[in-house]
Amino acid sequence: MIRVLVVDDHPIVRDGLVGVLQDQPDLEVVGAAGSAEEALAMVERSSPDVVLLDLEMPGTDGVSILPHLLAAPATPRVLVFTAYDADDQVFGAIRAGAAGYLLKGAEVAEIVRAIHSVHDGGSYLAPRVASRVLGAVGPARRSPTQLSVRESEVLRLLAEGLATKQIARSLGITERTVKFHVTSIFSKLGANNRAQAIALAAQHGLL
Repeated sequence: MIRVLVVDDHPIVRDGLVGVLQDQPDLEVVGAAGSAEEALAMVERSSPDVVLLDLEMPGTDGVSILPHLLAAPATPRVLVFTAYDADDQVFGAIRAGAAGYLLKGAEVAEIVRAIHSVHDGGSYLAPRVASRVLGAVGPARRSPTQLSVRESEVLRLLAEGLATKQIARSLGITERTVKFHVTSIFSKLGANNRAQAIALAAQHGLL
């Protein structure tokens, strides 16, 4: 069962999300917050696995509260769920540690898929957001360092949203080896997290 905290300042949106997520057999909504400050208190109290976070809220915004959410003892995964896809918001959220970026208007199936992906250690970028990320990176250029065959295999599975344990099982290697390859991929691409690595890899023509 995946424990989910919904954070959105609009009651109708918040209640709607809670309703559709509660209908999923493998999701449990452990709380619903209307502000960043309320979200922090609920994270400490309910220990969610995934926080579904809006960015535009009164008081402290979602990007600013992200590092504090990730520093909580429960160390939840954060999936941004917002109507905004401006470059500064997308990159700000990814740099702050968001594991995924989903746009409002997404179908329930996509929301559930994104929650599962980030919960399992993967990442999720809505197609439109991925396009904006690639566009902001600039014209494609050759990757400064070639990836090894094994790194390319790991990268492909990262892009599919697989977690470390799933990648290890798929390739028949240890989780420690997977982590070693992921670190090397990040270094070669100049990425700080999986979402950045996937976007940069696509920009370099590696996916």
